[in-house]
Parts: sequence; C-alpha cells; structure tokens
Amino acid sequence: MLVIFVVLGAAVLHATWNAMAHGAPDRVAGLALFELAAGVIGLVAILLTGLPPAGTWGYIVASALLHLAYLGGLLASYQLGQFSQMYPLARGTSPWVVAVVSIVVLHQHLAVIELAGVLLISAGLIGLVFIGRPGRRQLPALLAAFGTGLMIASYTVVDGVAVHKMPVATYMGWVFMLQGFAVPLAVVLWRGPQAFNLPKPAIFSGLFGGVVSMAAYGLVLWAQTRGTLAAIAALRETSIIFGALIGTLFFNERFGPKRAAAAAVVVTGIVLITVA
Repeated sequence: MLVIFVVLGAAVLHATWNAMAHGAPDRVAGLALFELAAGVIGLVAILLTGLPPAGTWGYIVASALLHLAYLGGLLASYQLGQFSQMYPLARGTSPWVVAVVSIVVLHQHLAVIELAGVLLISAGLIGLVFIGRPGRRQLPALLAAFGTGLMIASYTVVDGVAVHKMPVATYMGWVFMLQGFAVPLAVVLWRGPQAFNLPKPAIFSGLFGGVVSMAAYGLVLWAQTRGTLAAIAALRETSIIFGALIGTLFFNERFGPKRAAAAAVVVTGIVLITVA
C-alpha cells in the first residue's frame, strides 16, 4: 500500500512540473533550466555516492540518452498541441508498452486482475486524448506525443532493470548529471548565452521545476525496487488525471463529462491494481 501512495504522490509532482514546462513563457529555456537544476542535484549525488558498480554503465548511458530523446519529444508535443491532449497521449502510451515488454522480455508475472488494471488505466488515459476528436492538423502533434510515449516506456524498462543492479541514489545521480548538463549546453550552443535572459521569476520557476521533476523521478525509482514494473508504470501515469485538472484550472482547457468518464476508468484501474 505504501508503494501505491508513493507512486501517486510522484504522479502529482510529475503533472505539476509538466504543467510548469508547458506554461513557461519560453519553453525551451524553461526546460533547460529544469535540467540544469536536476544536473546540479545529480552532481551532488554522485559526489556522495561515488561510481556505479562495474558493468552498469550501459544502463546509465542508455537511460540518459532516452531521457534526452523524451525531452525533445515532449517539447515538440507542447509546441504543437494542447497540454490536456499531448500529456495524456505521451503518458498513456507507456503503461501498455511497458506491460508487454515486462511480460514478454523480462518474464515478470502479472496477476490477471493486475493486468486488467494496467489495461484499464491505459485505455482511460488514451481516451482522454481522443475525446476531443483530433483532426489531421493535429497529426504532427499526436505523432510527437506517441513517440514521446515510446521513449517513456523505453527508459522505464531500462530504469526498472537498473535499480536492481545498483543503489537508486547512485543511478539517479549519474543519469540526471549526464542529461541535466547536456540540455542547457545544447540550448546555449543553439541560441547563444542570451537564451537564459529571462525574468527572475521565470528563472526561479524553471530551477524549482527541476527539483520537482527530480523528486518525482526518485520516488518512482524507489517504488520500482518494490513492485512490478508494469503496475508501477501504470500508476505513475495517473499523473495524466492531475494534468487534465491542471489544464482545466490554469490553461482554460475544457474537462467535461466525457473526460470525467475516462478519468473514472483510470480510477477503476487503480483500484484493481491496489487489490491485486
């Protein structure tokens, strides 16, 4: 039960930092500040924890590269589409992909009721996207969000294996240090030093968003050491429900009865995983 509450708490934090990224006046610079803060925290972590065990560097590098690809897809999704549609598709793609990989490749066992919960959560989350009946004009945004979801599934699987081979703090520190400094460096090379010529509130918001994202990620990594990968992935993506509520409250994006019904499907899936 503790694992479930921890992952749901991580979901709230995750929806919060994604909303902050979407609402930033300059999304590219804002995301770079997020990563800079995470990179600094990661550097402190590796100074305290040291080198990872031999033979685990592949997981660290793979996760960092997948996270960078995910961030690129996320930025493209938010530039092209609405938060309340892009966020659900990106996050809703991941649980069922992770479930397939964890069963077929990693040979993890899922009880029937737990698998039903994962599938219900995925169906409800993806349903949130298509309630708005997206047209052809939104196809690039939808493809970007779907590709982002595949990157999320990929790094989730890598992380789920890695946390059983090294301490969570060590793994998290190295992954965030590598990706955290890469993003602002790329933005500076692309835009020049003036890329971060932002008002102080925007700078502080960006740095704080990085701390929030780091906390959300850390909670999920801890949970992955104590639960099945598919169930954790599905529970984490309930952040979409919180994201939809944030989109309604702060971005004036309509929620409506159909999205409420999709949210109810997600909640049913959570209940099934909880009792499994």
